[in-house]
Amino acid sequence: MAEFEGVYPAIITPMTRDGELNEAAFREVIEFNIEAGVHGFWVAGGTGESVLLEDHENNRIAEIAADQARGRIKNIMHVGAPNTRRAAAMAEHAARAGVDAICCVPPFFYRQPDQAIVEHYRIVAAASDLPFFVYNLPQSTGVEITPELMARIQDRVPQLRGLKHSAPIVHNVRAFSKMGLECFVGNCMMMLPALTIGATGCIDGPPNVAPELWVEIWRAYNDGDYARAEEAQDMASEVGIAVRQFGMHSTLKAVLSERLGIDCGDPRPPGLPLTPEQRAVLVADLERLGLTRRAAVASDD
Repeated sequence: MAEFEGVYPAIITPMTRDGELNEAAFREVIEFNIEAGVHGFWVAGGTGESVLLEDHENNRIAEIAADQARGRIKNIMHVGAPNTRRAAAMAEHAARAGVDAICCVPPFFYRQPDQAIVEHYRIVAAASDLPFFVYNLPQSTGVEITPELMARIQDRVPQLRGLKHSAPIVHNVRAFSKMGLECFVGNCMMMLPALTIGATGCIDGPPNVAPELWVEIWRAYNDGDYARAEEAQDMASEVGIAVRQFGMHSTLKAVLSERLGIDCGDPRPPGLPLTPEQRAVLVADLERLGLTRRAAVASDD
């Protein structure tokens, strides 16, 4: 059994109307997901808008996530930054804050040779003694972590435990799994098929808003009830489609605001909020999908 497995929502970063971190809302979103049975969180990743936040904000997010978890779930804290020094400093702070693992995108903007990427990961991982996860997100970083590059990272980074694989080549999940890595698929609409080829779970933004659906996929699959798992995946994928129609950050925050009866704010600029017309469409979709305010959520583990 993998130490890190199951459903790990890539959690949002709620904002106040002044555009600052909303700690109370963040804690409530964490609790909502824990009550649904999630196994952990991918904190301050792409869905969490980390690259739009100041380092001190990301550091505070690590502190809140660790404090709110109280050992009930595992937090994998993202510390990616364009330069190695910043990423390593945030990794060191996250470890002191009490998270369970560190994750990091490769250095971005300036295209680096493979040797520099490996060295970046070696230094960032060495900033703590926590398990380390690579964040494979070439759509945003311009860097594809192939199995070949991952083998070089694995050779130089003893803390390496696994990765979030959000790259389009989904079948590489199998290759990473055969390397002994704990590989989370980064596309929640592919969770069930990815489990069948070696994924240890799913990390993505949409599970934030309806965690019960992805938890049901996990439970049904592990029960060997594949018909039930397929039904859950179909329903979860409908939610995934609905929350991607207007932009992930604004939509996820709007859905959680509706479901939890709180205000999760808008994206950090340059992200745009939903228009009133978009929000009306989204609310209608929530009603159609049965995602009403604080809908009944399974909590048995």
